[in-house]
Amino acid sequence: MSAIAHDIDHGHDHEHEHHHKDTFITKYIFSIDHKMIAKQYLITGIIMGIIGVGMSLLFRMQLAWPEESFGVFKFFLGEKFAPGGVMKNDAYLALVTIHGTIMVFFVLTAGLSGTFSNLLIPLQIGARDMASGFMNMVSYWLFFLSSVVMISSLFVESGPASAGWTIYPPLSALPQSIPGSGTGMTLWLISMAIFIASSLMGSLNYVVTVINLRTKGMSMTRLPLTIWTFFITAVIGIVSFPVLLSAALLLIMDRSLGTSFFLSDIYIAGEVLHYQGGSPVLFEHLFWFLGHPEVYIVILPAMGLVSEIMATSSRKPIFGYRAMITSILAIAFLSTIVWGHHMFISGMNPFLGSVFTFTTLLIAIPSAVKAFNWITTLWKGNIQMNPAMLFSIGFVSTFITGGLTGIILGDSTLDINVHDTYFVVAHFHLVMGISALYGMFAGVYHWFPRMFGRMLNKNLGYIHFWVTAICAYGVFFPMHFIGMAGLPRRYYTNTAFPLFDDLQNVNVLITVFALVGGVFQIVFIWNFFHSIFFGKKSVMNPWNATTLEWTAPVEHIHGNWPGEIPEVHRWPYDYSKPGFEEDFIPQNVPFKEGEEELHH
Repeated sequence: MSAIAHDIDHGHDHEHEHHHKDTFITKYIFSIDHKMIAKQYLITGIIMGIIGVGMSLLFRMQLAWPEESFGVFKFFLGEKFAPGGVMKNDAYLALVTIHGTIMVFFVLTAGLSGTFSNLLIPLQIGARDMASGFMNMVSYWLFFLSSVVMISSLFVESGPASAGWTIYPPLSALPQSIPGSGTGMTLWLISMAIFIASSLMGSLNYVVTVINLRTKGMSMTRLPLTIWTFFITAVIGIVSFPVLLSAALLLIMDRSLGTSFFLSDIYIAGEVLHYQGGSPVLFEHLFWFLGHPEVYIVILPAMGLVSEIMATSSRKPIFGYRAMITSILAIAFLSTIVWGHHMFISGMNPFLGSVFTFTTLLIAIPSAVKAFNWITTLWKGNIQMNPAMLFSIGFVSTFITGGLTGIILGDSTLDINVHDTYFVVAHFHLVMGISALYGMFAGVYHWFPRMFGRMLNKNLGYIHFWVTAICAYGVFFPMHFIGMAGLPRRYYTNTAFPLFDDLQNVNVLITVFALVGGVFQIVFIWNFFHSIFFGKKSVMNPWNATTLEWTAPVEHIHGNWPGEIPEVHRWPYDYSKPGFEEDFIPQNVPFKEGEEELHH
């Protein structure tokens, strides 16, 4: 009887398998296989990244050579926003706003969480797929839809949202305040609402998968650090994203239904508007309650990827595994009580400022623990300098550099001097933009063979890393100095202030580095798309890593492992263990006699 049942079951499996091979649509478009969804996220993220970086190059040219006429402005912005090839201030504000939005939400959140949580959670914990494949697919398509809505806002008559990526009211709440407050702003809010729905569906799925679907022997303290960071990132997302959703919905009501949650005592051109009782500072609280955890939603997955790559590429166990987990938990908790440091000069109670200063400086401790542990992991390791490892080391460098300036910005008295200058731009681009991108690049170079069964070209990877690293510091290091000299951010030209004339040369230097670094990303894009089809075929475990994803066959099957799911016997970082011929022992290899004592 059981044999018949087994046969039927087997036939069912076979049918399932066959069904997946059959149609292009179920395999590549509406796929519920987590590996395919990860690729969809990654490729969408790369396309959005090209758009976001392209925008930054346009407005950097405007800052370096203000009032100059450029054919490229006329080509991309049209006669309306760049008459005669000279960029208008409206166009500048719109570019800055959409660049920030795309990079924070659509590139970094999707490229890190969306891609690597999807790819690695089932593979590294030993699961066939996510808890809900359907929900996973829906979360990607909502993300795709929100990207399309955001890009479509570039084509409306009055132009896209231009109140900055933080969309503070009253600019964002009154459609008549500036041209970019019209339809483009409404589309921005709709896009964000869809994006938040996508994020929440993804996050719930990740959390449930990690809690419920771990394979036999995979206790929480045997999870790779990547899984810990994805898990905690998803928890932070579930806690803080709904707050931004409420802010967006209230803002839509202020704009369209005549409520005044964020508006009070407003005059436009001498006319008194009927709004009373609202507070723009309330919006800032709601926005930054997500906005600051968002920084960690972006950086934590990068930290996880970097920890994994460093252990593998230095052939050493990660230093301080439990301290690393504790610091992830500490960062998650503290990240939700530091948002007020964005608001030190918003008229907030000074006592509250001192509380937020304290919690902000406190979060430096778990971050420092991680930095020291990475450095100690590298110490005396047998380091393999592949592109993934270079980007991981670059990550630690920019994370420390950017973090040090955060100590100044986190102090309410010091922050007043540099608030809203280029000093702030330099700080968060290094710590959040560049570091997170390095983590993402490291992850792509390391797990590309797992995604596509082929290897990326190593030499192009080296060129990509060195040019990117030099240009990133070339762009953001000088910004600290023009910021300390008082140059305000978000001004489309500084020619009105003779005070800043001496800083114009620095702006030109920054822009040259930005243009070179931006154009050189073509090396990565070419390497990526060319290697998908023509790269060298990969072996099952190209890096001699210990985690479970390298035990699955290279050719993709829905369900990850053809037979039994591997069982876990040890923690994920058994590298260079004394008494073993190989310098790595995969997690699914059982303990030998007498090894238990050795292990403890």
